[in-house]
Amino acid sequence: MLPPRGSARTLTWITLVHTMGQGLWMALGAIYAISVLKLSPGQFGIGVGMAAGVALALSTPTGHLADRVGPRAVQIWSFVALGPLTAAMLVIDGFAQYLLVMAAQAVAYSGSRSARMAMVAGLIPPEDRVSVRAYLRATSNVSVSVGAGIAGVLLAVGTTEAYRGAVVFNALTYLITGLLTLLLPSVPPQPARPGPALVVLRDRPFLTFVVLDGLLSMHNLLLDVVLPLWVLSHTDAPRWMIAVILLTNTVSVVLLQVRAARGTEEPTSAARASRTGSWWLGIACVIFSFSEGAPALVACALLVLGALAHVLGEIRQSAGSWGISFGLAPEHAQGQYQGTYAMGSDIGKMIAPAVLTWLVIEHGTAGWLVMAVGFAALGAAMPAVVSWAGRTKKAPSPAHQ
Repeated sequence: MLPPRGSARTLTWITLVHTMGQGLWMALGAIYAISVLKLSPGQFGIGVGMAAGVALALSTPTGHLADRVGPRAVQIWSFVALGPLTAAMLVIDGFAQYLLVMAAQAVAYSGSRSARMAMVAGLIPPEDRVSVRAYLRATSNVSVSVGAGIAGVLLAVGTTEAYRGAVVFNALTYLITGLLTLLLPSVPPQPARPGPALVVLRDRPFLTFVVLDGLLSMHNLLLDVVLPLWVLSHTDAPRWMIAVILLTNTVSVVLLQVRAARGTEEPTSAARASRTGSWWLGIACVIFSFSEGAPALVACALLVLGALAHVLGEIRQSAGSWGISFGLAPEHAQGQYQGTYAMGSDIGKMIAPAVLTWLVIEHGTAGWLVMAVGFAALGAAMPAVVSWAGRTKKAPSPAHQ
């Protein structure tokens, strides 16, 4: 793994603290809303969906704000705001207040996410950005697992006080993350330039990449949502195989993500990596399809083999995606470009549960095969999109140099 130095080390600590709180709340958020706040599952779903929509809509504007005032300031104030906004969960009374707090959290979250990637672009040399991004992802997998483990202990306790303690813990992680950001060097804000403010919205090759990458990123929901249902309803494998698959993925990402990111610093090579990753994802889908109707032991072996193929595709596709997003973005607009890039995965997360579950659970092997072809086709288009971006990219004016 890449040894973190200087700003990369501080970014690592920020990631560790922030994602530990995320891992905790991912496991407890629904339980808290239903058990403590007394919301219905439908109300919880509405709140989560509304927050996702707000974050999606504001990704590009908050990224532009990070460019104009400096990403460090946006990240600090976003995390500082998330602290009390998270603590507000302790005093919420009713669905309307829940929606209000969730919307405010989404605004701050959108700002922090756009600013974090702008900080990586502003502090790390171009040739090291993908490697640092890969290191941070491997780090976050470890930290999220720790947070989920803490959540498991609190779930075992099962009291309202334990759940409220989780809220306090999560709020503190945001405040600590904001304070840690103060240790990072300042990235100079970008001055206003002639022409439209949100230039990314006129960059058709980049927007095409965002859409394709967002659809390809739907594979991230396979292990969390689709495969558990598949194991339970279409295979004779024991239920504990779901945990084995998730553990295989987590450990593999930690061990292999940095290595998989090598050679993806330039958009052209990154596009090839994304294509290769998509082929591995397609292979994984085919392997998973063979587990239907197989004897239990064979099904277990196929599920593990599919999980390994999936993680090879995941880490290579992710590295390619980062290389393209950093490489196609003008240096003066990294914030708004990275914010827009994040919208792709948001869209993928919104549509993946319904689409992928419908394909696999309703159509079985045929659904897996359709998914395999779809992933491979999306990845195959990446080199052409990057080539298009290279042809349409204008030489920078002196003001942009």
